[in-house]
Amino acid sequence: MAFISLEPELRAKSFTGVENKFITKYMPVLDPVAVKVYIYGLYLSSASSAFTLSDLAAGLKITEEQAMNCFEYLDEFELVKITCRAPFEVTYLEAENISGTPKKYKPEKYADFARSVQAIIKGRMISPNEYREYFYLMEEYGFEQSALLMIVNYCVNMKGDDIRVQYIKKVAKSFAADGATTAKKVDEKLAQFTSSTPALLKIFAAAAIVRRPGIDDDRLYKKWTGELGFSDDAIAAAAKYFRAKTVEKIDESLEELFRNKKFDIKEIEYYCKAKNSLRTATAEIARLLGVYMQNSAPYIENYTGAWCDMGYSTDSLKKLASYCFTHDRKSFEAMDDFVKKLCEKGIIDDKSVNSYIDMINAEDDFIKRMLKKCSLTRRIIPSDRETLARWRSWNFSDEMILKAAELSAGKNNPVAYMNGVLSSWKSEGISDPADIGSGVHASSSRGEKTVDRSVIERHYASLRQIAEDKAEKTLERALADKIYGALHKEINSLNIKLAFAESRADGTEKQISEKIAAAERSADERLAQLGINRDDFTPHYSCRICGDTGYDVNGNPCRCLKKFIADYRNS
Repeated sequence: MAFISLEPELRAKSFTGVENKFITKYMPVLDPVAVKVYIYGLYLSSASSAFTLSDLAAGLKITEEQAMNCFEYLDEFELVKITCRAPFEVTYLEAENISGTPKKYKPEKYADFARSVQAIIKGRMISPNEYREYFYLMEEYGFEQSALLMIVNYCVNMKGDDIRVQYIKKVAKSFAADGATTAKKVDEKLAQFTSSTPALLKIFAAAAIVRRPGIDDDRLYKKWTGELGFSDDAIAAAAKYFRAKTVEKIDESLEELFRNKKFDIKEIEYYCKAKNSLRTATAEIARLLGVYMQNSAPYIENYTGAWCDMGYSTDSLKKLASYCFTHDRKSFEAMDDFVKKLCEKGIIDDKSVNSYIDMINAEDDFIKRMLKKCSLTRRIIPSDRETLARWRSWNFSDEMILKAAELSAGKNNPVAYMNGVLSSWKSEGISDPADIGSGVHASSSRGEKTVDRSVIERHYASLRQIAEDKAEKTLERALADKIYGALHKEINSLNIKLAFAESRADGTEKQISEKIAAAERSADERLAQLGINRDDFTPHYSCRICGDTGYDVNGNPCRCLKKFIADYRNS
């Protein structure tokens, strides 16, 4: 029986053909990864012409650079021919040799080079495959033997005798890309790099990097000092203050400083300290708000950093965070709305923030007393503060307001009833508790039918409730639609971004405004499809003068109230 046989089902399947000469002569001496690349490349060539180098690399779970190196390796054996490098293209060749180990390069041509390179790499024996790599560099890239020996010597000095040939190839190719393939040009390039070594060593010391600088480090150094414009001392300062432990981290920190236009050592120091302080402050604000924060970066960028750009100190922000938590604003988004309102009022510096918070706390204490007098146990809502501000604008003292609260206790809507009582006192010129009569009702001296205040209050409360319920249901119906709901959320998000952009003046305001306008147009189109008018989201009160309260902005009885009283008396 044969050593290997195939099942009938397997014989019927499709196959990728591989020359027997490849299996018997080449495969035993080739690098294993190169064998995989060769066979997979044959498969792709028969499967489709649309496959690329990246497809092959992805299929074998290797990098494109590794795949390219393998094809270059196979090219040395004349198994393939690289016909183009951009885009990378390969042509498979017939295995010509009949017997023996295939070789492309004649050893005697590079005998002196082989002895010299082995003398440089003293710690190990150089394999035939590694020699082929060097021969390939000289044949393909046109390196002079002495030039390539200088590169090998440089790499060994950098990495030691155990250096891998892949690193030497990478460095050699970078030299070739700069046109340095002769001994003279390689010497000039190495001299340029050597001149930057002392500066790089100083930077490495600041970053606690213990290795010696390499050719890639030199390239980055030229970017930092040339393209970005940083001095050596500034680079070392960035490495120190950013606590960068790798050249990649140093590069990231310098890119960040460049974007923020921080080049001087003092500027870098202040920027880093402020950044660290901001990170600490953001964590404290999150704690005060009761927010779990896994990564502070987005919160700093979208909230804390923007607030500080407005002029708020971290101490003020912590105080505002405590206030927000106790007033049910337990998120960065809710606190952001509050901070923006304060900024619009010009309440920014520590003194004004402290005064405002003290005033609000004192006002809240009074509102709690007022609600208690009204026999209400609910929490304070924003409209309570607006209503109190209106009453005080009518020149009523706290004593008069509390007296009105006592009279409203037990009513269906005590706050609305208080509004009517105080408005009546205002029209009658009553400003002292001693002048308050025993009855609070609308009546006539001619014995006409009296109108109890509770009747008026119920009438207007009913009107307001009808209008507000209708508007709320219309909004709920619109938001229930997935398309409009998504657009509504997008518009809110864009408005927040616009506020940040305007506070920073970063030049993106116009672009964001255009996005908002486009989203609003799409939202209006969707509402039209749903048969909804956006104006219906706002309550349409039956009386536009008083907003169904019975009293105008000055506290005087509205004409609709006078008509209601007259109609009531005649009913």
